Amino acid sequence: MFEVLETTKIVRDKSEYVFIIEEGADRFVQTLLKEGFQLPTWDSRYHFQAKPEEMIAYLLVLDTLNFCFLPLEGHARWEVEYDSTPLSGYFALAAALKSAFESGTPLHDANFLTALTAAQLKEILGGQGQLQFLPERAQSLNELGRVLSADYGGKAHWLVAAAGGSAPRLVRLLADKLTSFRDEAIYKGQKIFFYKRAQIFSADLNNALRGQSWGDLEKMDELTAFADYKLPQVLRHLAILQYQEDLARKIDREILLAPGSPEEVEIRANTVQAVELIREKLADQGKKFNAPEIDAILWHLGQNDAFRLKPYHRTRTLFY
Repeated sequence: MFEVLETTKIVRDKSEYVFIIEEGADRFVQTLLKEGFQLPTWDSRYHFQAKPEEMIAYLLVLDTLNFCFLPLEGHARWEVEYDSTPLSGYFALAAALKSAFESGTPLHDANFLTALTAAQLKEILGGQGQLQFLPERAQSLNELGRVLSADYGGKAHWLVAAAGGSAPRLVRLLADKLTSFRDEAIYKGQKIFFYKRAQIFSADLNNALRGQSWGDLEKMDELTAFADYKLPQVLRHLAILQYQEDLARKIDREILLAPGSPEEVEIRANTVQAVELIREKLADQGKKFNAPEIDAILWHLGQNDAFRLKPYHRTRTLFY
């Protein structure tokens, strides 16, 4: 995604609040080379498994809703129980939707998505606690339903087919057709592209279908890291990202950063650029990985308590 790499580089070069520390990237790469690592595989425990066309419908709904799991102030974090295991965040969403698809809730039906209300979505997802942005989530699914009905015969896999087997083309198609995937910002007068959830959909499709059938996507190596809140937390722990003192204090005190603010844009842009730096350093050592693979390694590290000693930045946004 040249537009993501080019514009996040502009932010990196002009950053006032967030900085990439190359020595930290060197240390991390050497640790990976010394200790070894295994790329995370698709977790079928919490994801719906079916024939490819049904899995595409599931993944598109999942990635349309995959944003902002922060608890509302004064409310408990949203959680679901699945297979006697309490889940929160992304895995709670994945499991809740898996249960819905398996029980026959017609989330694959474009007409059903178009008419879905926030109250119905709340009932479908279930769980305890408060999930933010339920009206906006329902509206995103409404938009998805309308676009699928109008342009793709109501079928999610025909939207995928329209990308012609190209991961970058699929990302751009989603961003063009669906406003909820149009993840852009303005920084010092320059439009910056991230396309976090659109890129994740391409990667999820490739991983879930193991590169086969509709998941056989070309140019996966052109995708970038998925700029969210977990990766910068991990990169900060690894001393690859460094925050200006006032910004570090805000994050450590869990003060909300406004979406599209210079601080928030710099965190996301430098996350993309830091992963690109890691990718280049691994390639120099003869280890060729694409950015989504490095993203997956970092994201799974972030599930360990050792990488949560300092909080992640908090932003209420529809994009991650």
